Order: sequence, then structure tokens, then C-alpha cells
Amino acid sequence: MKMWKLGHGKQLQHRLQSAIVNGARRLQSQTKAITNADAEPEYPAIKDLSFKARKEQIAVDWHEELRQVPTIEEKLIKVNMPRYYGYKVVELTDKQIPYNALGLTQHYTRTKLEEVPVKGKEEATTTEQKQLESFVQTARGDLIEALEFSHEFYSNQSAGQAVDPIAKEQELTQIIVEQVNRTILQVLQGDCPHLLDVEVDYNPRHEAFWAVGGIEPPKNVVSSKKGRDWQKDDANDKVVDRLVQYTGSPYLSLRHHQQLQPWKSPEESNNIEEAQKLPRYTHDARTLGYNCTYQHAVNVPGYWPNVGGSVTTFSNFGLISFQSRAHLATKSFARDSKELQDALHALGIQSSYAWLLAQANYNGFNTYNDITYPMNTQTIITNGREWSFYEYQLNTLLQHSRHVDENPRLNFCRGTAPLPLYGEISASGKVVDFNEAALNQLIAFYVNSPVISRSTEDLQPYVQSKLADYENVEQREFIQKTVQHLSSKRPRHLELPEIYLWEKIYKIDHKTRPMEPRRRYFERDINPWRRTLDQHDLTYVPRAVRPGGRKNREGRFKKTYYP
Repeated sequence: MKMWKLGHGKQLQHRLQSAIVNGARRLQSQTKAITNADAEPEYPAIKDLSFKARKEQIAVDWHEELRQVPTIEEKLIKVNMPRYYGYKVVELTDKQIPYNALGLTQHYTRTKLEEVPVKGKEEATTTEQKQLESFVQTARGDLIEALEFSHEFYSNQSAGQAVDPIAKEQELTQIIVEQVNRTILQVLQGDCPHLLDVEVDYNPRHEAFWAVGGIEPPKNVVSSKKGRDWQKDDANDKVVDRLVQYTGSPYLSLRHHQQLQPWKSPEESNNIEEAQKLPRYTHDARTLGYNCTYQHAVNVPGYWPNVGGSVTTFSNFGLISFQSRAHLATKSFARDSKELQDALHALGIQSSYAWLLAQANYNGFNTYNDITYPMNTQTIITNGREWSFYEYQLNTLLQHSRHVDENPRLNFCRGTAPLPLYGEISASGKVVDFNEAALNQLIAFYVNSPVISRSTEDLQPYVQSKLADYENVEQREFIQKTVQHLSSKRPRHLELPEIYLWEKIYKIDHKTRPMEPRRRYFERDINPWRRTLDQHDLTYVPRAVRPGGRKNREGRFKKTYYP
């Protein structure tokens, strides 16, 4: 027994000596590394642990998660994940342009407007001008015939019908735009090969969602922060983003698989001084007459994402869109040419920006992940007789939170005053005072050829795969169905819970029912607006079609595949 204890003591002594020797060796190696003159110590970054900094970091982390989502469809779902009942958004539509809305539109789209003076007919000097002039002369007779046919068709179709002025103008303009587009395509397709590849969408659905900063916070946010000592100083801080949803439906739009040539250089597009000179509208949009509603974030450029096929051959870039101005005819400010011109500019800016933003979403970008290349489009606003022409270049999407002040890039829009295509239609049905200057500008938009082609990696740098590449059929169907359901704007099968008036009086304002069980959501500190998209009951799978047999209890509910 004594020998055993002695042997055990020697073992402990040997282990202690080994530990001392190994520790000395490690200390010696660390000392050599520290005493090395070339080595510099690397310290971890000091993080700001204030509430404001932590909230900003959470937002940055979520934006990075959004960028890392592999497919376009899952990105569209990921944006809506924080809200089951949708976001509170400012509604922008092509059917409502309030008075004095140009400043707000420029702020919300980060756009610099350039007015192009209207020029009369000039003698063609360059080869391009001479070619354009020949196109005008070739199309002139066919276009006049198309205008006369449109008016005759509409007069025969609407004879004896009592319709309101807005619907009347929209119906007539729809016929004229379709006939003008058909005529010009027929005339130019032989000399302009890019027109053979365009896809024409009739009354497409254009919707876009984005976030805007630099706006005064709502009163409820200000009062809530003032009620907390640690947030009093930030009560009036303009860091509360306003979410915007645009909804529009143009008469007609043309798409192509290549992009239009930018008309602004990178140096002009990246100018912090010009960006800071843009108009700012810091008040609530409802002060101008806009409405707010709750809905999911929807981005639709008139078609669904390219599920299969090549990205480089899919018509994912806008060429021309024709917008309506019928709703402006009944506005009181439409009698003033300056106010009408500002309203047309606002419509041209917001419709162009929203269409390009929706196209950018289908290439993997969004309001939180900026585009890596410029995007261009052309917009025409018309009532059939007067035509306004706009060119738009989208350079950036970042205008939320601090980016509204720090982002050096800005977007550009240049447009003309309304040009009459013709004076009137005579009693005999003939076109009077046909304007070749308007036709010249119209054909110039069609002749403008999209020539920029990019590789798949450059077009969609944030897209890692396609939905069609997923081998799991159930996952593909779930994602596709979810995207279409969110885009349909259908209300939830269970409506948002409300606080009844008697509850507001007897339970919230006056605590007169202390013995009643606390079962309502506001009594249990539950905020229904904080409910996330994936917080819902799972779909039950009947026994007859359950995978694994009728006794399989693990497959009772369908799986979900939220990003």
C-alpha cells in the first residue's frame, strides 16, 4: 500500500514537470511572436453598444441576409417575412397625381429632372438625322390613316353610350396607342432588327415597393420616444423610413432582352453635391392627398420571373411604356399649363422609376441591395392627341435611413412638354394639322436600339441559382405559390383583430372590468402587426395521401420552405 502511494506521487510529479515545460515552451514562442518588430497587434473592432447603433446593425444584418438569399422568388418572399398582415405603405398610383406633387416625387425616387426644350422641324445634317427623317416620311401616311381609323372605330363603338370623360379618354387613347404601335413596328421592323425581338404587353401590371428616408417621423413615434427617458433625444430624428408601394397599368409596354445605352456618364451619376441639391419633402405624404394602406411588398414589372431558360435571352428590360393622363383632365389645376406640366413630370418620373425598380428586383436587386449597373427606359404620356416624352436612367436604389443623405449617386429623368400629334379630327373624319415634330420624337424612341448585353454573372450578381434548379418538387411549388399569393394582394383568411369601441372605453381608457379574464390580444401584450409571415397553422395532410402510409404521424402536416 505504501509503495502504491509512492508510485502515485511520482506520477503526479512527472505530470507537473511536463506541464511546466510545455507551458514554458508556449510562453517562449508567444514572446518571440510579440517581440518581432514586423508584427503588429490586431485588436477587434470596438462596437458601439448604444440602442441606436444596435438597431442599425440589426438592419444591416437583415439586408445582408436578404442579399444572400439564392433565388429571385425567395428574395421576393424574404422582404415580406417580417409582416404577416403586410406593411404600412404610401400608395402611389398612375391614377392619382395630387397638386404640387413634383417635389415629393423627386424626393421619393431620388431623381434629378431635366426639361428638354421643344424644337421645331430642322434640316437634317447627320446620317442619323437623315435616316430618322426618311422613317418619318415613310410612316407619316400610314400613321395618319391609323389615327383616322381609330377615331372612326371608337365613334362607331361608343355610339349611344353614356360614359364619364375619364373612361371615354382612356378607351379612345387605348385604341390610338395600339394602332400607332402596330403601324410603327410594321414600318420600322425591316430597318431596325431589334424591333423583331421586342415583346409587347397590353395593359400590363407595374408595381414596385421601396423605402424612403429623410421624412419627419409620425406623431405616434415621436410621442412614444418622448415617453422614454433614454429615447427623448432621438424623438425627432428623421431616421424612420417610409415604405412606398406604386401601382400602375400603362396602355402598352415594349420589352427587350438587351439594355438601352445610358445617356449619363458614371461621373455625372456619382455626384454627392448634385444629390444633396435634390428637392426634399419632409412632411407626411398624406398632407398632399396621398393615402396609406397595409399590404405586402409587391414587385411586378408586367410578367413573372424567368423560371427556366437563359437569363441573357429573356426580355427583362423595358424599352417603351405608354402611360395615361386621363385622370388629369378633371383636375382643377390642369387649367394652368405650369401645374399640368409639373403633374406630367411627376407621373413620368414615378412610373419610369417603379418599372425599372421592378425589373431590378427580377435581377436580384431591391431597395436594400443596390444595383451594380445603370438601367434605362423610355416613357410616353399621352391622351391620344398630346404626347409627352421622357427618358429615365436608374443609377441607385438606396435612399432609406442614412443613405438619403450619404448616397452620392442619383437618378436622372429628362422630358419634354406635351407635343400635339395632330390638331383635330374634322367632321369628315380626316386628320387636321398633323405635327411631324411629334412623330419625329416618337419614332426616335423606337429607333433607339438596346445594345448592351451582359453575362449572367454581371446581370444577376446576387442570384445564386434558379427556382427550376431545385430538385424538391414540393419546395418549388411552395415557393411559386407563395410568391403568387403575395402578389395577388388577397386578404388573409383571418382578418386583423380589432379593438371594439366598448373595449376601448371600459378596458383600456377606464379599468372598470378587473375581474374579467384577460383573453384579448391587447390584454396579453400581443402586437398582431409583429406577426411574421411564417407564423400560421400548417396545412393538414389527409391519411389517404400521406407519405409513408396512413399510420405515419410525422407527415401529418405539409412542410414549409420559407427563406
